[in-house]
Amino acid sequence: MHGVVVFLGPSCDIATASQILDADYRPPAKRGDIIRATEEGARIIGLIDGVFFQDSAVAHREILAALRAGVRVVGASSMGALRAAELDSLGMEGVGEIYRAYREGRLVADDEVALLFDPETFVAISEPLVNIRATVQSAIGCGVIGTDTGRTLIEAARKLYFPERTYDAVATAAEGKVDPAEIARFLVFVREHSVDQKRKDALLALEYIRNIISEP
Repeated sequence: MHGVVVFLGPSCDIATASQILDADYRPPAKRGDIIRATEEGARIIGLIDGVFFQDSAVAHREILAALRAGVRVVGASSMGALRAAELDSLGMEGVGEIYRAYREGRLVADDEVALLFDPETFVAISEPLVNIRATVQSAIGCGVIGTDTGRTLIEAARKLYFPERTYDAVATAAEGKVDPAEIARFLVFVREHSVDQKRKDALLALEYIRNIISEP
């Protein structure tokens, strides 16, 4: 296991993650979990998923304490991307497109990565805004919808409370503002080609940690 602890939930299933990285996989991190992992001897911590509104979120000071203790802390995808964008100048390592978007100021709000998930299975019930953005951009690139419709869909998604964000809800919220034919094409596109950016970034983080372990 190499002293690796990874906090993972809805961003990627553990079965897939375990094929990439042998680690101690734990549920989405809440306040105190990083400190606990450090005290238990973790040498590398992967922070991917964490709680936002269900419990107290991971504090900056506990990540800094882990870094001071010599632990490498890697963040990506969700809570990890947020914290890495805030703390990379102090030693936390960020991975993936979502991290870069926060780091560069293209994303600002916490609820871009927030979603509702089943607390037992960690299966996502709502769709995070970062995934909706990526899917809309892909649909525009494929000629399924126009740029104006894409903007309208993103704005409709942004105005929804994060647990209510689904592609169907977004389409409903955009009704009357765009061509119904484009909405219909978008929903067909989503069924086969929706983009899960959070999963992509989670997989990149696991590969990144695996490479750290392989370093001489």
